[in-house]
Amino acid sequence: MPPSLGLSASKTLRHSFSATNLFLRKQLWVWPLLAALVLGGIGYALRTRVENSIKDSMAAQLTAILDTDVEAMRIWLDVQKKNAETAAGAVRIVELSRRILALSEKSGAAGELIAAPEMGELRTAIAPWTKAHGYTDFILVDSKLRFAAGAFDELIGKQAGPRYVAFLQPVLAGRSAVSRPFPSVVEIKDSEGQLRSGVPTMFAAAPIRGADGRVLGAIGFRLRPEADFTKILNVAKFGESGETYAFDESGLLLSRSRFDDDLKRLGLIPDRADAQSVLTLELKDPLSDLTQGKPAQKRRSELGLTRMAADAVQGRSGVDAEGYRDYRGVPVIGAWKWLRDYGFGVATEVDVAEAYRPSQILRVAFWGLFALLAVSAVAIFAFTLVVARLQRSMRHAALTAKKLGQYTLEEQIGQGGMGSVYRGRHAMLRRPTAIKLLDVDKTTVETIRRFEREVQLTSQLHHPNTIAVFDFGHTPEGVFYYAMEFLDGINLERLVQLYGPQPEGRVIHILLQICGSLNEAHGIGLIHRDIKPANIVLNERGGQHDVVKLLDFGLVKAAHAENQLTLTVANSITGTPLYLSPEAIEHPEDVDAKSDLYAVGAVGYYLLTGTTVFTGKSLVEVCMHQVNTPPEPPSQRLGRAVSSELEAILLKCLAKNPADRPASAKELAAALRACPMADAWSDADAEAWWRDYSESTPEVSASPTTETAKQGATAVWSKESGA
Repeated sequence: MPPSLGLSASKTLRHSFSATNLFLRKQLWVWPLLAALVLGGIGYALRTRVENSIKDSMAAQLTAILDTDVEAMRIWLDVQKKNAETAAGAVRIVELSRRILALSEKSGAAGELIAAPEMGELRTAIAPWTKAHGYTDFILVDSKLRFAAGAFDELIGKQAGPRYVAFLQPVLAGRSAVSRPFPSVVEIKDSEGQLRSGVPTMFAAAPIRGADGRVLGAIGFRLRPEADFTKILNVAKFGESGETYAFDESGLLLSRSRFDDDLKRLGLIPDRADAQSVLTLELKDPLSDLTQGKPAQKRRSELGLTRMAADAVQGRSGVDAEGYRDYRGVPVIGAWKWLRDYGFGVATEVDVAEAYRPSQILRVAFWGLFALLAVSAVAIFAFTLVVARLQRSMRHAALTAKKLGQYTLEEQIGQGGMGSVYRGRHAMLRRPTAIKLLDVDKTTVETIRRFEREVQLTSQLHHPNTIAVFDFGHTPEGVFYYAMEFLDGINLERLVQLYGPQPEGRVIHILLQICGSLNEAHGIGLIHRDIKPANIVLNERGGQHDVVKLLDFGLVKAAHAENQLTLTVANSITGTPLYLSPEAIEHPEDVDAKSDLYAVGAVGYYLLTGTTVFTGKSLVEVCMHQVNTPPEPPSQRLGRAVSSELEAILLKCLAKNPADRPASAKELAAALRACPMADAWSDADAEAWWRDYSESTPEVSASPTTETAKQGATAVWSKESGA
């Protein structure tokens, strides 16, 4: 391959990864997923709205059909009552009925009534009328509810049973009535023309009155429920599976089901030619769809009524467009009404599958579209994951090559929460440099923002006692880094561990430099919330000895920058408990510059005594001491005299109430300079110490986070809130 082509391909690859990195950094990869979710949400909402509209329409249609059928039923029942009243008012029928009723009241003997000439005359007079109006026969009942006349001799002289009494009592009270269907007590012809008892029957009855208007008895005309009654209930119906039927208070079907053949096959009614659902089938919920070959969940006697029937027999009317099981276990929607004046309920139902066929088509289309969107979104997301994995591989490759832009990595010298620190050299300047890298496996939009914020705000600080940032950037592979000065000194924690308590003059010398760094930071509104010995490094710089460098700005947060508030945990304790101020423990969101001054006092206490202000067996115990326990004076801790001025300054810094501490780092520095021991540590003392230190540890080299990172230290700066 020609070199130009190789270079072009390399540039194209690098450009592709840079573009992809920008895509990921800006979270553009979220948009395809978001689009799928939005479109899916819109589609779901639209589908739901359409389905709800269809359900509302179904409910309205069912109610309209039910109302139509009920109104037709009422009209038919009124016509039957009018017909009965007409017959009860016919002169010849009334005259003969009065004679027979008088005879029945007098003797009540069946033989005498049957033999009476009026019996034959009444049967002859009524026969044309019943035939003309579609009635099959008649009954005549006296005021004592005994059969006085009728088409069947076996009834004459007998007391009317409960089913007759139910509709005859209102008639004897002077009101016409139509009975609901009930089983016949005499043998009459069924739908197959066979004579048998128990055939569904019903009567239209009217009172027979005397010349004085008094009710003498009642005359009733027999109707066949499976004929007009059932037909009237299906004046209006819904589709192929829709039906309207009547039922009594026990859920017994009073009209004929349109599914009689299916009911025989399902075993719900006897499999005989003369068998029918009227007065046979109870509206019980089998708890499963019997038409699909699923058996009933319980014995028939243990089953409850269907959702519709259970509600209706309570005397309520309603509509259910969501769906419930009918007496076959088939999911249906329906409307129902209880007719109090007739003592039975009427319901109209249609199978859900038929009613919502258009909705099912819509649902299939919706889920198909949503599945397509979901697959597309997953494919896009998978692509981004593959690209991210390739990027990580490229980043690892870059680290393996130990080359970051103009910097060459030499060795890892620290490991922190967000990344690692290497010693390196600039390609041109050749000076030692500490290079902090964002962990390749932890590179996310959030960690990149934290990393950028850390270096951007740290670079605003220029005090000689603050770690200096040289450079910031990222490689084409997406490895983020920043370069800072390389420190070859020792941090204060290690200093005390190796050399014990420090002279008062040196303690003041170190604290003055810390105050200088903090004075600049506080002046631009930044608060270092993790001042501690491990974050402070002593160095030799430019011929100067004991030069302090304040470092580790791990999670920088700028106040009044709302877009950064999400990058730290609200109301969380940030810092190291051994050096935290009481308010940083109780109200971490409200800390100000005086919280840093508390930590400076704790660092000074540690340097002077070789021990921390408080110790404890647990984090909670240490925090409780910080909040409640007065600090022990350094002189008592050491068991020897300490400069009273220095001791007073340290205890003032460690005051529980922030108002009792120095007003600022500048004021604290002035107080330290006024101490009698402020000049006790000379440049010659420092030079001598460093000479001895270098001779005893010739290969010591410390990066800005060599010690601190190993101990998991985290430093936080935050903008002052003005509290």
